[in-house]
Amino acid sequence: MQDLRVSIIQGETRWHDPAGNRAYYGDLIAPLAGATDLVVLPETFTSGFSNDAIGQAEGMDGPTVAWVREQAKALDAVVTGSVQLRVGEGVFNRLLWATPDGELKHYDKRHLFRYAGEHKRYAAGKDRLVVELKGWRVNPLVCYDLRFPVFARNRYNVERKDQLDFDLQIYVANWPSARAYPWKTLLRARAIENLCYVVGVNRVGTDGNNLHYSGDSAVIDFLGHPVSECTDQEVVVTTTLQAAELAAHRERFPAMLDADAFSID
Repeated sequence: MQDLRVSIIQGETRWHDPAGNRAYYGDLIAPLAGATDLVVLPETFTSGFSNDAIGQAEGMDGPTVAWVREQAKALDAVVTGSVQLRVGEGVFNRLLWATPDGELKHYDKRHLFRYAGEHKRYAAGKDRLVVELKGWRVNPLVCYDLRFPVFARNRYNVERKDQLDFDLQIYVANWPSARAYPWKTLLRARAIENLCYVVGVNRVGTDGNNLHYSGDSAVIDFLGHPVSECTDQEVVVTTTLQAAELAAHRERFPAMLDADAFSID
């Protein structure tokens, strides 16, 4: 693995304004060209977290998917974040993973936020996504997934002596300030238990449902210590993840060798 430059894009997403958000976030990330490896946008960055945005859901051939791919090429970096996308008869809260060479992968949010009725309007995903970037194995997830450690668990097969599933876990979110303490706590928990770096990217401002967001985006290391922390302001922060330090920690503290084996249906 090489060291990995990760850029947090903590912005104030416009409500139900896909074109406006593409322009807004495009301006924020443009200065990162050639200066980062991975750009992380918040959850539902073209609309805000809204059940009503389902009516604006684009297809995979729509302008937002094209925009994400264009940004990845222009920045020479992976660009990721989630948007509402219609596939067949269902609409997914879909995280996109676009690479500079034109490859596009996705992860559909598995755990839909029942408290806000997301499960009544959107379709749930099933499978995790693990992608490789500069030798790092990356597991991107979406918001409410943070509360489900079994699905998020970093697995290691002792009998086959496999490597861990991932080295970096990412959470893109619209996580209201009323629940900021769980957000901060769970990011640290996932990093410690999974022996990995964790990046959490949240939005700021107040949305169309009058919910306030305090940001609190962060890069957390494998010991649960913050490497970078944001407050409640619009900000772009680039942090370099140290590959050698992660490898040394796993060598020094190989808790994965004592983990319970399991599978997820």
